[in-house]
Amino acid sequence: MNKETLNKVKEILKESNHIVFFGGAGVSTASNIPDFRSATGLYNRATGTDYSPEYMLSHTFFTKHTKEFYDYFRNNLYYPDAQPNNAHKALVKLEEKGKLKAIVTQNIDGLHQLAGSKNVIEFHGNATRFYCMKCGKRYSSEYAFHRVGVPKCEDCGGTIRFDVVLYEESIDDNIYRYAIHAIKNADVLIVGGTSLVVYPAAGLLQYYKGDKLILINKDCTPNDHMADYILSGDISEILWELVEEII
Repeated sequence: MNKETLNKVKEILKESNHIVFFGGAGVSTASNIPDFRSATGLYNRATGTDYSPEYMLSHTFFTKHTKEFYDYFRNNLYYPDAQPNNAHKALVKLEEKGKLKAIVTQNIDGLHQLAGSKNVIEFHGNATRFYCMKCGKRYSSEYAFHRVGVPKCEDCGGTIRFDVVLYEESIDDNIYRYAIHAIKNADVLIVGGTSLVVYPAAGLLQYYKGDKLILINKDCTPNDHMADYILSGDISEILWELVEEII
């Protein structure tokens, strides 16, 4: 990691009071939640079936193979004991100082809120929230995942699903507009822990019109050329180092 770039970014964060953070799965890897596309990520693991991980997380698969969907989800995307790491905590500190105005996250684990962040825009939903598809009754993840097979509503018998956008499904229009508004109005945009290959999320970068786009990631992304500053490495370590002098 380039120390000169790190120190420059520190100064930028000290001077700004309108920062927005846009993050992905890499933010939660230090909390022992795997990402998707790295060498050890979810999409490079065997599923034990004839289906790809991407297909098993699609609307079609959920509809046609609901039991298998829940089996896969329970084994690969349910981490009830996961705790926020220093990346989440650093963002909380920035928000408490009045510097960070919003977090736009692709993650569905709810760790930003668990850490204490208030203004979190969940682009892909939240896997800790469940609802009955028939009557709309809300359920906890504990209720849904501690059932055998497909969880059913205790009131009407409808299928319970989580409040997450699957492949083939559209992003909620209000969430989309909220995310665009936050990024458009950012003085500083920090992008971290994301491969920037999943659309429409990756397309949000086009709405940032400033000149302080900070990219923090372990690997290169297709949009590195858009960044004004690049910090390579573990985002939980880098974010904490960036904010520790501010807090």
